[in-house]
This record gives sequence, structure tokens and C-alpha cells, in this order.
Amino acid sequence: MSDQWRKDRIGSALRGENPAVLRRLDAGFAVIGDVQFLPGYSVLLADDPAVQRLSDLPKGMRLAFLSDMDRLGEAVERACRRLDPAFRRVNLEILGNTDGFLHAHVWPRFEWEPAELVGLPVWLYPREMWSEEDYALGPRHADLREAIGDELDHLARSPS
Repeated sequence: MSDQWRKDRIGSALRGENPAVLRRLDAGFAVIGDVQFLPGYSVLLADDPAVQRLSDLPKGMRLAFLSDMDRLGEAVERACRRLDPAFRRVNLEILGNTDGFLHAHVWPRFEWEPAELVGLPVWLYPREMWSEEDYALGPRHADLREAIGDELDHLARSPS
């Protein structure tokens, strides 16, 4: 499959052509991250590519997006805790400094991270880790994708 979907992540998700999509949620798409140096890294994409920031959404959709972010964060936490006993926590971020569409990052954090990085923001990891083939999303992440998707489904069925 071509990487054309990367140029229009939200449009390709809306068309069912984004292979990173885990699930359609109420206000967006849960997708697994392109890099997996922290296994389970996921992103929530708003379902409207014209929306640039959280404040662009009407209050009801804003709350739905934040609720989806919470759901994806909990799903990543549950899946990572089950798959790796060294799981520590999840960091949630809405930044928007690079990509001009609303999205939220869900970063699992682990005890095995290097001591000099474990307490720092993920963005301070060495640049080469973001492009190394060893950390690129691929077929070896199928179990992780399935685990996060199963947790998203479970949370959707659970009463609030």
C-alpha cells in the first residue's frame, strides 16, 4: 500500500483508507502511531481536517473529543499494562505545533526507558529514534494494535 494516506491522515481515515486507524470514535479516529519506540503510542485525530485547535469545536464536540482522548488513553494504559509489566503511566498531549489539524498524542511510559529520558517529555528522545526502521510501525505490532482495539471496544461497552 502506498504511503499517500500520510499526506491526508484525516481524509484517508474518513474514506476508510488509513491503515493506522484502530477505531472510529465519537469525535475522531484512534490511530496507532507511526513510530513505536514506546510501544502503544497512539494518536486521536479529530474527524474534521479543517479543525485546527480544540477551541475551534463547539462545546459539545470539544467535550466529545476530550472524552475520546480519555478513552484512548485508558485503552492504551490497559493494553500496555497487560503486555508489559514495566508499564508506568500514560502521557496525554494536545500540541499542534507541527500538524495543522486537531490531534492528541497518547504516550505510554515504561520503567525500562533510559534513566536520562524517563522523566522528560517524549519529544526529547534522540531524533534518530523517530526515523529508525526498528521503531517504525509494522506487522510485528499486530498484537499491540489488537490489544488497544479490544480495550477501546471494551470501554465503549462499559457504563460510564
